[in-house]
Amino acid sequence: MIGIVKAVCAADVRGVQKQDVTSARLQVGWGLEGDAHGGDWHRQVSLISYDVVKKFNELGAGVNHGAFGENLVVEGIDFRALPIGSRLKCGDCVLEITQIGKECHTRCQIYHKMGDCIMPREGVFARVIQSGIISAGDTMELLASTKKGLSAAIIVISDKCSKGEREDKSGPIIEEMLKDAGYNVVGQVLVPDEQKTIENELINLADRQQADLILTTGGTGFSRRDITPEATLAVAERQAPGIAEAIRSHSLKITNRAMFSRAVSVIRGGTLIINLPGSPKAVGESLEYVLPFLKHGLEILRGDAHECGG
Repeated sequence: MIGIVKAVCAADVRGVQKQDVTSARLQVGWGLEGDAHGGDWHRQVSLISYDVVKKFNELGAGVNHGAFGENLVVEGIDFRALPIGSRLKCGDCVLEITQIGKECHTRCQIYHKMGDCIMPREGVFARVIQSGIISAGDTMELLASTKKGLSAAIIVISDKCSKGEREDKSGPIIEEMLKDAGYNVVGQVLVPDEQKTIENELINLADRQQADLILTTGGTGFSRRDITPEATLAVAERQAPGIAEAIRSHSLKITNRAMFSRAVSVIRGGTLIINLPGSPKAVGESLEYVLPFLKHGLEILRGDAHECGG
């Protein structure tokens, strides 16, 4: 797949439309030099398809390059259709896609005019893998992508931890165990026991960062604030109850209190989501039991393996 760079845009402050600067340097560890969104994070450079913007303008949007806050406008490549990890080469520059779409926290001028904004669903984000100059008119090529190892994300759900009133000890245990098992941990967030907040984080990690596995910890008991299972079921497309049942069965051999767990396990798109308990001890015991068996299920979900025939 080959595309043509139509515009290179930057702004030295956040929250404003970017200006077409024609040419700029992409720098490893930062992003586009001179752009306020650069930094040591996964959303260094934003991209959008010229073809999508053109169709939007045909509806009367009348937007210029950089209006959505995008850095690169490229004709001929449907970025939204590319998987996380896809690499793009332009001259000496190499970019790796890290996120698909974004959550829109405020309504921009474009939305107020059109009743819609395409950037949240059509824009993608990337980090710079190899530095170099990028200019309008350059050719951009989609490199042959190779599937990487399994990726995982962690959501710690706790009112007290999110307020800084208690140290999170479960998240680090999960992260260490995942890394020891060979997973690439692509995100770890700490949120209060608020259902909508949990749902948004699950959607972000599953849809935009395309994590193969999301593990939540906390909020699975009988307390009125324990709504992790409800939030998980709200974003689910399919259920995978056997995993949660296996964890409960194993935990019951350790403590009878495991019968009070309401944890669930589900599938959203290509992501497996599993609720784990909140206590560090229970997290370690649960994950130690199921983690060795998850790889096969995740490979089936990714299409890398087949179900066992009867």
